[in-house]
Order: sequence, then structure tokens, then C-alpha cells
Amino acid sequence: MLTTVEETNELIKVVIVEDYKLTRVGLRSTINEFENVKVVGEAEDATSGLEIIKREKPQVVLMDLGLPEMNGIEATQKVKEISPQTKVIILTSHDREEEVLAALGSGASAYCLKDIDPKTLSSVIRNVAKGACWLDSAIAQVALNLFPKPENTSLKNSAEISDARAQLTEREFEVLRLLVKGKSNTEIAKELIVSVHTAKAHVCSILQKLCVDDRVQAAVKAIKENII
Repeated sequence: MLTTVEETNELIKVVIVEDYKLTRVGLRSTINEFENVKVVGEAEDATSGLEIIKREKPQVVLMDLGLPEMNGIEATQKVKEISPQTKVIILTSHDREEEVLAALGSGASAYCLKDIDPKTLSSVIRNVAKGACWLDSAIAQVALNLFPKPENTSLKNSAEISDARAQLTEREFEVLRLLVKGKSNTEIAKELIVSVHTAKAHVCSILQKLCVDDRVQAAVKAIKENII
């Protein structure tokens, strides 16, 4: 579960890109009930959605994967080009492995199944707007399954894994394990009994040592390369 960030009075602007009207209406109605969160635009396809995002510069976009013509993965990549500060939450009704793998590299900040409950969605939106990343537990499990740990590892791979592990301190190794579980900085700080500032410092150090750009990439690399 995602820990709610400190509340502020700053309005969080959200754009919904979803091709099913009933789903859009439901999301808009639900999100507009959240305090200090407002849907400022919605679109049924990626092209229209990108125009709205370019105009409104929202903090958060809810992006469906199964869009017509341009899918949600391609659209997310374009969002990061036209509005780098905008965070994307990918919404999906299923957890097919190929989509999860593509989503992990699209630049999105969160990956949610559409049956997410409103309370969790509110928390995800607020945390993502502040820079956090989040994976639905079901999707995180699919990601784990994508990179099964091999029964036998070559000496060369073993040496590479050992080198990667050696770069991390014991505490950073603990933090990396929590990153793989989708924990936010606040949750990591609480579990390890350290300050949020210290947790953030550990995460930044991990990203640098693993040569990745964000938390999701760090988690995927840790799994894929059998570091944890």
C-alpha cells in the first residue's frame, strides 16, 4: 500500500486518456471527489490527449494501454517529450507479460489495474505527482515472473552479479529489496527506521551505482540481473 504524502493546498491537475466513455466518466467522477485534485481534460485517443496535455501541462495523466491507432506505451513516451514534468499513471485491465515489459520502459511513474479502489487511486495520484513511483502488486508479480532466477549461473555471470552486489552497501541492498517491492521513500524510511531524507539519499546512490534513471529501472535491473 502506498503511503500518502504530506497534504498541501496545491491543486493537482489530471488528464484522462481512455477510449471507453463509461470508464472516462467513472474516473472523472471519482477523481473530482478527491480533495485538491481536478480533471482538467479527457480524451478518447492518444492524439487528442497529447493536444490537451500540451495545452494544460497537468501534473498527472491517467493513460489507458489499449488506445486506438497509437497505444498507451507510445503515447506515454510522447508525453515525456512534450511535457517532461508530467507524470503518467498507466491503467490496464489485464496484466499480460508483454505489456508489462513494454510499460516498464515507457517512462511512466505508475502501473495500475483498472479495478484499483478509489482510496488507493487517490494516494497513487498524490504520490506520483510528488515524484514517487508505484506498481500494482499484481503487475509487480508479473514483472518478477518475467525475470526468473536461473538454476545455474555461469562463472562470468556470477562474477558480474557479485560486482553489482559489491557496489552496494548493506543498507543500500536493503533499500533495493524494498524498491523491488514497490515501496515509496516514506515506506522505506518507516520500515528501516530512518528519515525520509536518508531514504532518498540511499535511493539516489542506488540509481547512480546501477547506472539507471529511476526506481522502476533499478527494480527491473535488480530482478533481471539476479542482483537480489
